[in-house]
Amino acid sequence: GGDGGTADGGGAGGGGRAGAGGLRLLRRVGVVDPASLDDYRAHGGYAALRRAFALGPAGVIREVSDAGLVGRGGAAFPTGRKWDATARQPDHPHYLVCNADESEPGTFKDRVLMEGDPYALIEAMTIAGYAIGAHRGYLYLRGEYPRALARLTHAIGRARARGLLGADVLGQGFAFDIEIRRGAGAYICGEETAIFNSIEGRRGEPRSKPPFPVEKGLFGKPTAVNNVETLVNVLPILTEGAEAYAAVGTGASTGTKLFCVSGAVDRPGVYELPFGATLRELLDLAGSPPTLRAVLLGGAAGGFLRPDELDVPLTFEGTRAAGATLGSGVVLVLDESVELPRVLLRIAEFFRDESCGQCVPCRVGTVRQEEALRRIKDRTGAAAAGDVALLREVGQAMRDASICGLGQTAWNAVESAIDRLGVFGHAEEGARS
Repeated sequence: GGDGGTADGGGAGGGGRAGAGGLRLLRRVGVVDPASLDDYRAHGGYAALRRAFALGPAGVIREVSDAGLVGRGGAAFPTGRKWDATARQPDHPHYLVCNADESEPGTFKDRVLMEGDPYALIEAMTIAGYAIGAHRGYLYLRGEYPRALARLTHAIGRARARGLLGADVLGQGFAFDIEIRRGAGAYICGEETAIFNSIEGRRGEPRSKPPFPVEKGLFGKPTAVNNVETLVNVLPILTEGAEAYAAVGTGASTGTKLFCVSGAVDRPGVYELPFGATLRELLDLAGSPPTLRAVLLGGAAGGFLRPDELDVPLTFEGTRAAGATLGSGVVLVLDESVELPRVLLRIAEFFRDESCGQCVPCRVGTVRQEEALRRIKDRTGAAAAGDVALLREVGQAMRDASICGLGQTAWNAVESAIDRLGVFGHAEEGARS
């Protein structure tokens, strides 16, 4: 049993829970001993890497492209295209960076994978390194994940001792090794170029693009950056084949997705569902509250949906059409007991704290946004309406002019609360009367 997605990567409950049947990414979580390489191999481990060596680097990239895999960290960029662009760069060495800095509020899917199935990530990174011609992979791990750190460190050591990492992987003449680098609590270091600065020992600030990481990334060399969940998807793609993998999900969003369900639900945890399942189906699995106020989809950088919008399909294109975002898979359920203005203020405080301060729109905008939300809490009528107008203006400036995704998305949740949930309706009414 267990409640799937507790600190232990919890048990094998119903539907999309860890260890249940019909799962791809979670099928070993809670089933195998995360410390045992033999147990991992007994449950299909390292079959994908053997197939990768049989296909060759270009063959692996073709399978990943044909499978339709896109990034699971939020940006949904085609993984095969990223790998192909990196592999083609004449400049060497190439690097692989696994983004395990899971710091989006409400996200804990990568943590469950790393704690419950650490060898899967190591195997997937090895395959990615082979495909892009990289001999070193950096696993950039969130600093607040001590259990994941311990389990991955142990697993990397065991893999190295057994010839699955190091100078000659599986006797195939391919050298690949993994180094863990720990983040230090900076949300901004989850941004793909801020990771490079952090690994290089600089301030964790995003770089201007272009040049893109595939041309000039870590140490100025061609680099592929992938999220933990994205990488682990490569294993079923290689063991099942691209066609079988793409048969699950929808045309534009293939495969399964991990969702982190928290808030006012009976069974919080990580759920794995095929793309195309609806938000309502997911909430039925988790046990949603009798009085639903709103659902925050995509984390602090995401947006709110109303109780009458639960039939939105959980796909990249479906949520986009609904004016929301899947982001990293956060589903935060709020019931009537929650004061929305306080939730918005908390999100605004978070972005103010986490802005790296490099660019003015975000550095100043996140502060102005927080100040306006504080004032609105205590005001009504025309005065508050002025602040709502100010929020819109500041939000638009942040979205248009910020260097990276932090500033570009810092206004999303506030905007959706105003426009979809009518959270400051009294202010706009007051302005009209």
